[in-house]
Amino acid sequence: MRTGRTSPRAAALRRGLSRRLTVPFLKLLAEDKTSPFVVPLFSIVLSLTTASLLLAALGKNPLVAFAAFLRGSGFMPRPSYAGGQNLFTDFLSFLGILAPMLLGALGVIVAMKAGMFNIGAAGQMLAAGFIATVFVGYTDLPSFIARPLVILTGAAAGFLMGAVVGYLKYKFNIHEVVSTIMFNYIVSYVTGFYINTYYVDIHTRNSIVCSAASRLTITGITLGRLRLTLPLGMLIAAAAVLIVRFLLDRTTFGFELKAVGLNRHAAQYAGIREGRCMVLGMALSGLFAGLAGVTYYLGYFNTIVPKSLASLGYDAIAVSLLANSGPVGSVFASVLVTIFQKGSVYMSSIAGVPKEIALVITGILLLFAACGAYARCLAQGELEKRKSYGHDSD
Repeated sequence: MRTGRTSPRAAALRRGLSRRLTVPFLKLLAEDKTSPFVVPLFSIVLSLTTASLLLAALGKNPLVAFAAFLRGSGFMPRPSYAGGQNLFTDFLSFLGILAPMLLGALGVIVAMKAGMFNIGAAGQMLAAGFIATVFVGYTDLPSFIARPLVILTGAAAGFLMGAVVGYLKYKFNIHEVVSTIMFNYIVSYVTGFYINTYYVDIHTRNSIVCSAASRLTITGITLGRLRLTLPLGMLIAAAAVLIVRFLLDRTTFGFELKAVGLNRHAAQYAGIREGRCMVLGMALSGLFAGLAGVTYYLGYFNTIVPKSLASLGYDAIAVSLLANSGPVGSVFASVLVTIFQKGSVYMSSIAGVPKEIALVITGILLLFAACGAYARCLAQGELEKRKSYGHDSD
């Protein structure tokens, strides 16, 4: 006769099975070699699960909504297309907005490695885009001169803004979050004033469009019946990923930058010039944000909305956190976040879900990404506890 009580042998078997399943997972979360990949993947799985529950609570099929995100981003074919469009043209459009997202994330990552938080990427993007538009985009220069000049102008503008923030941090101990937020307001209203006063389009109330020769996007290409738009910004972003990885992992300056980010006082005691690293680190962060600005305002778009900061500058923060501050990881994180942002309109029209739900999903993703370090610490603590109690962790 069964009493419903579990035998000691069965309980021991269950504990052993649970240990064999949980210990390897905890090791993946805790170890230095695997945690940079496992922790972001764990955050993504938790985010998608939470988003699925949210969509189900709204009475929508999560699989239909996620498929709509992919179709709106060029990763899955749509049921029908307008003339001159297909899956390939949608994917090229996706790459066009992916480039500034990736560049902005790289800028935030470089600042984080230096121990600073660049929340002013949106303002640096706008400043670089506005300066490049006014000084290059409104000229009659040929494309082989105008496009490199746009890139150099945007990089220089972002570099100078970032350097000012880094100098204020080092010289006067003004926190970079405060100074970058203030610069965001200053850039937004100053550029808005000049656009509305001198460069406004009376029909759209945005800035006058820049010349086609200065845009970092090649338009008007036909391939059979397709009308293609080639984003040159993706080439810049791909090169930037390789440069940042080489800079951080293979150069003396990268080592010094990370040393200052980990412990300023210890780095100073070791003879590292912390002021130089802080100023140059923030300047390089602004440089990549400036490149994001020109690929956004003179690439994906060719106009500027007055007194408006691109939300992409803040989404780049979520990307950098999800990427665990890694240049290569930022590629995959940028793709994921851009899918939600780019595919939101199509998802809303097909699944009947408000497109703002994409912002909610991005916020959930940011929340779990920010908890990644905490999850790793919990895994390390649990492994230490098992060892102290004499459990076999193998």
